[in-house]
Amino acid sequence: MDDEGLFTIGWLSRRTGMPVRTIRYWSDVGALPPAERSEGGYRLYDAGAVARLELIRTLRDLGLGLDDVRRVLERKVTLADVAAVHVDALDAQIRTLRIRRAVLSTVARRRSGTEETKLLNDLARLSAEERRRIIENFVDEVFGGLDADPELRNRLRHTEIGLPDDPTPEQVDAWVELAELVRDPGFRRRMRDMVEHNTRNRAGQEPGAFMWFAKKVAWQVGQARENGMRPDSPEAAEVVGRLLGDMDADGRAAVRERLEAGLFAEAERYRHLMAVINGREPKPSHADDFAWLLAALRAHP
Repeated sequence: MDDEGLFTIGWLSRRTGMPVRTIRYWSDVGALPPAERSEGGYRLYDAGAVARLELIRTLRDLGLGLDDVRRVLERKVTLADVAAVHVDALDAQIRTLRIRRAVLSTVARRRSGTEETKLLNDLARLSAEERRRIIENFVDEVFGGLDADPELRNRLRHTEIGLPDDPTPEQVDAWVELAELVRDPGFRRRMRDMVEHNTRNRAGQEPGAFMWFAKKVAWQVGQARENGMRPDSPEAAEVVGRLLGDMDADGRAAVRERLEAGLFAEAERYRHLMAVINGREPKPSHADDFAWLLAALRAHP
């Protein structure tokens, strides 16, 4: 500090704790102009430079770039306006980091290789519109041109993929599994077969009959299992009879084929994944009930 109340770079460095080279850099780029120079050519700063330097450090710590800092210091833009822009940018970065963290958690849990890791990352970064199109494409292929049960169509046509900005690893994992499932040609073909079977047997059925059958299985078979009933027992034949009614041998064989193909379980898994992705509590699984029914049908064709 000299007699005129001006400060050297060294003094500013000691006062603010910032390195001399940093202060010199801000001076060189015009963000911290010296008040004047000494006879020896050294830069000297006034009292305002201290506050200005503290502001520069604060803005830089908050992530503002050089151009934005200069615009604020030169009063070409308000700090509030610059802050609002940076809030939006930080929100985007935070969303990206959260997605990245969720993907890495999934990779660690799955012990994924390089190819699967790339797939996980690509799928997780899809936009909401891109995710919706994947599901809609699947539904269109499964139901296209078929007069299926409207309730069944509505169940699978629910294409909203509400993956949040801050997804859990479980939600990312569920979305990846769902995307892999609906893009699997085998799964698409099996679901199409299920809908075609439903269409052929819709005559005289009320809308929702397909869903009602699944509920009956969960209720009647679930009760039989709780009572310890074996699927090959005579009592199990009565349960099958109540479920299938007067269905002929061909109809029973068709139901058995669908169970053997895992269609009910796959459809249930589809709905389970949808619930996890959208933050809803998944409904209880009835996979064991369908497995019991399959065993009973094999024992009592």
